[in-house]
Amino acid sequence: MRTALIGYGLGGAAFHAPFLSTTPGLALGAVVTGNPDRRAEVASRYPEAELITSVDDVWRRADEFDMVVVTTPNRFHAAHARAALEHGLNAVVDKPFAPSAAEARKLADLATSRGLLLAPFHNRRWDGDFRTVARLVGEGALGEVHRFESRFERWRPEVKDSWKESGDPADLGSIVFDLGTHLVDQAVALFGRPTSVYAEVRTLRPGAQAHDDAFLALTHPSGTVSHLWASALVASLGPRFRVLGNRSAFVKYGMDPQEEALKAGEVPGGERWGEDTVEQWGLLGEEPVHTEPGAYQDFYAAIAAGQTPVPVADAVTGLEVLEAAFESARSGNTVSLD
Repeated sequence: MRTALIGYGLGGAAFHAPFLSTTPGLALGAVVTGNPDRRAEVASRYPEAELITSVDDVWRRADEFDMVVVTTPNRFHAAHARAALEHGLNAVVDKPFAPSAAEARKLADLATSRGLLLAPFHNRRWDGDFRTVARLVGEGALGEVHRFESRFERWRPEVKDSWKESGDPADLGSIVFDLGTHLVDQAVALFGRPTSVYAEVRTLRPGAQAHDDAFLALTHPSGTVSHLWASALVASLGPRFRVLGNRSAFVKYGMDPQEEALKAGEVPGGERWGEDTVEQWGLLGEEPVHTEPGAYQDFYAAIAAGQTPVPVADAVTGLEVLEAAFESARSGNTVSLD
């Protein structure tokens, strides 16, 4: 499946190109970037990939490709995905999948009408710590889960000059669209579409224009409540996961190691790929639990097999939750989902 990677920032360089170039059945045919430094890096690391300056060239040459991966700034995700589908190309789309649930539904309908694969890139489902939580919940090791706590917290008191920090609503720069998307998707994957959402969304850092602190509470049909935190201003980090059941609890600190390994240029899928150290294992009650290996490579293995590893319907649900969260934060009320 000859693939054009649209964008080569952190997402393209760390989370997509390494897998497109190593997954059997996929080929990194081209990278779209006009940045001279990034073009030089691509030429050095992926000499087999053609360098393309403009995404319009991909659409003009659509018959030379089978798929595009969209990892451009957030405001372009839906437009680039739509253009890919209209040109007969399968598409993987980075998060947030679209600016709204309504736009996500339109993309899903377009892909269905054209018989094309459309996959939201929610790679955090293949974090080792999340895979461990999913296994423990599925096995019933915790009993009935009544509270699921999940955090993506950072200590970044200085505001960066980046579209991710932009106050323009079209840029989707809010931390809710960034880290919050992962948190919500994981909660939905575990416990299903919530029935109601409560949220507090704030901008805390001096000079910040985009939201940099958020708390979301989701109530799921089973009665399980997901408490989700995303923040750039946390000087003392909480547990990555704290899952409470009527039989036991699981607590895990630290982040999945795959992102740092990819940033360092490691080739994915090798021996001990995605493995935590023993010191990073979580506790089930008082007992250490081996962390499942992280497996981002499984996402693209499914793509190569013609499968959609994350249903578009889940991305639609996630965006419905984010929209409800913004409404709740504005009104101070809990918002019900139809």
